[in-house]
Amino acid sequence: EIGELVLTTLDRTAMPLLRYRTRDLTRFLKGDCPCGRTHRRIDRMKGRSDDMFIVKGVNIFPMQIEKQLMKYDQLASGYMITIQPTMAGDENVVEVELSDLFSDDYSELENLRKSITRSLKDEILVTPRVKLVQKGTIPRTEGKAVRVKDLRKLM
Repeated sequence: EIGELVLTTLDRTAMPLLRYRTRDLTRFLKGDCPCGRTHRRIDRMKGRSDDMFIVKGVNIFPMQIEKQLMKYDQLASGYMITIQPTMAGDENVVEVELSDLFSDDYSELENLRKSITRSLKDEILVTPRVKLVQKGTIPRTEGKAVRVKDLRKLM
């Protein structure tokens, strides 16, 4: 099961630290290492617990959304998740850039938008509003990409 990696010392002689929360999400892998070692192994990091946001009582990680978006060849790599307050509760808006290869046919765009919405709802259990935008529309930043914009904090 995926959870937060927490390091705990067994002997406080070398390191006077009882617990260290890494905020990295991972899981233990079963079985021995192919190299022959028998120690416990952990999987690649799945994301960070402090990246999580809550919409309509559901915990959502940006990596869940990115995983679904990367399944579509019609999409470029740029996306932005915006959480905004509404009268009916919080709304999750996912803006995604189209790749250069995609046509401007309205019915194809609408079918793609519906398919992405369905895929995201199946993954995160909340129906987001999906907006398809032209490549280069979503602003780029230096360093780590800003993928989540939470407008609830501004209210």
